Amino acid sequence: MAKVIAIANQKGGVGKTTTCVNLCAALLEQKKRVLLCDMDPQGNATSGLGIDKNKVDPNIYNVLIDGIKASEVIVTTPYGDVLPSNKILSGAGIELVTTNDREFVLKNVLSSIKEQYDFILIDCPPSLEMLTLNSLCAADTVLIPVQCEYFALEGLSDLMTSIRMIKRSLNPSIDIEGVLLTMYDSRTNFSSQVAAEIKKFFGRKVYTISIPRNIRLAEAPSHGMPVTAYDRSSRGSVAYIELAKELIKRNE
Repeated sequence: MAKVIAIANQKGGVGKTTTCVNLCAALLEQKKRVLLCDMDPQGNATSGLGIDKNKVDPNIYNVLIDGIKASEVIVTTPYGDVLPSNKILSGAGIELVTTNDREFVLKNVLSSIKEQYDFILIDCPPSLEMLTLNSLCAADTVLIPVQCEYFALEGLSDLMTSIRMIKRSLNPSIDIEGVLLTMYDSRTNFSSQVAAEIKKFFGRKVYTISIPRNIRLAEAPSHGMPVTAYDRSSRGSVAYIELAKELIKRNE
């Protein structure tokens, strides 16, 4: 039975999709059955695993709105299975408003395929709207990427407020999977200060591995592949492989 992990942060540009794509590929390398569910209408996680997001039809929109079976939409790639997305998904948030149990549509979708996987990773939009709400209601836990900069702390506060609200009213069992420091620059005191603040608040929930600033990580999506395939020896690749190992160990 899969553990469903939402990768979320209400602030954009923190490495959320980068983490989803590369963690998916790294978990597959560790012999885990993994599915990436792209709930962001930008579809960057879809294209990051080598799928042409402009041509995926049907996709997750059709699963949520038209009732197509998830198993009929899943695309298998060398880096993991994908429930793909594209810009048509942007209308789903409004259409779901009139649906019965609207917050739990994705949860019901994933329940039909959870037996097939060890991990299901959900790439969430960078705001608290109906698609993100569905993702958090479907998730067992939330993995939070946090960029090592001042404003990231503000976004983190907003996300924690949202998670507490969802835990009270919609998904009582949701918990924090872990907090991942991204774009970490060990040469600057500021990165260390932000990291110290986050560790003070979250303690052991913060992963021991942090994701460094790395040009290979930035280049890989334009080639439609995770960094582990694009440049195996890069610092970014090594970091995500270590993250996958740490996540697996915590869940044993």
